[in-house]
Parts: sequence; structure tokens; C-alpha cells
Amino acid sequence: MEFQHKSVLLEECIHYLDIKPNGVYVDGTLGGGGHSYEICKRLSEKGRLVGIDQDGDAIRAASERLSVFGDKRTLLRSNYSKMREALAGLGICKVDGILLDLGVSSYQLDKPERGFTYRMDAPLDMRMDGRQEFTAKDLVNTYPEEELYRVIRDYGEEKFARNIARRIREARERKEIGTTGELVRVIQEAIPAKAQINRGHPAKRTFQAIRIELNQELDVLEGSLEDMIRLLHPGGRICVITFHSLEDRIVKNIFRKSEKPCTCPSNFPVCVCGKEPLGRAVSKKPILPSEEEMAGNPRAKSAKLRVFERR
Repeated sequence: MEFQHKSVLLEECIHYLDIKPNGVYVDGTLGGGGHSYEICKRLSEKGRLVGIDQDGDAIRAASERLSVFGDKRTLLRSNYSKMREALAGLGICKVDGILLDLGVSSYQLDKPERGFTYRMDAPLDMRMDGRQEFTAKDLVNTYPEEELYRVIRDYGEEKFARNIARRIREARERKEIGTTGELVRVIQEAIPAKAQINRGHPAKRTFQAIRIELNQELDVLEGSLEDMIRLLHPGGRICVITFHSLEDRIVKNIFRKSEKPCTCPSNFPVCVCGKEPLGRAVSKKPILPSEEEMAGNPRAKSAKLRVFERR
């Protein structure tokens, strides 16, 4: 199966990255290489693109797609949280732009054996990095009920989290939950029939929550975003595309803190904490896809882009 993934907010990202032909740019979530391809097109022979992804399928697909750019691009299988170390290994300490396109690719969702989707029955997996041993199956069958409830409530924002966690615990006591289809049936039984009307697929929120917990997506984002800002040259920009409110809230708060880091009490006449701004948020509100893009790519409907410029 070909690694297919329609790049969201592509034109907007290229615009806000404000690409310098001789600059160094990092795509921290390489995927199929759609954004990276457009970045490379705008680089001179002195410019460089470093693509990072923990998914081996993505690295293989992007390597083929970007092969026309030769040494202009370097691809690494890693997590963007290790960006500083990865760049240091290439002799790079500062860059001109960084892009993160968070979430799951169409390829990951549509390939049953990856175990991300609730629309096909397949082994429960959901690992972004296949080298990781712990899978969604392990999580679902070993997490205590209270931990399952916390994950589904916090990361899925699921109204029926308590009932779903209880039903999962009861089901696995009878038989190990091994496939996406088995988990979907447990979730459907946990949500009242009336509540399933006009709310999308009943398993959507729970699957999102398990995927986020398994891959530590929010912790990775929160723990590495400020450091990525510090990797930028003055005037360099970081563009982050999010697909749900939890991610967007983290990005918004870290950008706000990086712009106004002062921790002095509001009644102090001057700042004495010594914390200086790292830069500014280019847009106070998130940049949203056009009506045309949303019509042509349903995945874009929940996308939000935030941009920060280093001072």
C-alpha cells in the first residue's frame, strides 16, 4: 500500500515559514514528505531540509519522494522530541524554520495491520514507532480501570469514559481484547443507543485517547516545543498544525509563555525575574483551512496552524 497523505494547510505553512533559499529547515513529522517536497523546491543547492519521523513506512515513502533533491535533504528515523540531538549529529546547532504536522496520517489509518482505525477489524496496535514493544493491546488489557478512565476522559474528552473503562475491565476478565473490532463492540455496548445518534462513530474518542496515551503524544509535544523554539535563528519560524483541542491548547500556551515569560507579580513596576521573550506569535488566532481545502480534504476540517517567530 502506497503511503498516501494529503498535506493539510500546505500553502499556508510554506507562506509562514518564509523560506530562505540558503536556509536550514526541519520537518519534524515527515510523513509522506508532502510539506518537505515544497520546502525543498524553494531551497538552493546551499539550503538543507532535515526530515524526522519515527514511522519506518514514512521514512521509506518520503525517501523515494524526495530523492530528486539529492543531498539537499537528510532523513532520520527518530522522534521530534530528540530534534536537538539529531541536528547536533549532523553538525547543525541552529535552523531557520521548523514544521510539525501532528496527528495520524491517512496511510496509518487506512492500513489495517497498523491497528489505528475503528472502521476495520485488525490487531490492536496503534504504535507510531514499530520498534516500541508496548502496544494498544497491552494498554487495554493491563491498565487498571481507573487509569483507563483517566486516559479516556482526559485524552478522548469522552462523556461516557467511566462506563467504557468499566466495560473494558469486565470484557478482558472474560477474554483478552485482541483486536480493534473487539474493542469497538465493548465501547458500543458502554454507550447508550440514544447517545450514539449524531455523535459520529462511538469509538472515535476512545481510540484517539488510547493512541495519544500509547505514543505519549501530548507529553512529547509539551516537553519539546520550547526547546524547538530555542533552536531557531533570530527571525526563524516554527509552524505547528494540530487536529484537536488538547494539542492546540498546549501550543497556544507555550507560544504565549514564550512571548511573555515574565513571572513577576502584576503590581511590580518593572520586571525583576529576568526572563526575556523568545519571540512572538505571528498570529494571535490559529490559521484555519479554506472552505475549498475542507471540501476537498475532510481531514483538514479540524486543523489549526499556529506560528511563532524567534527574536
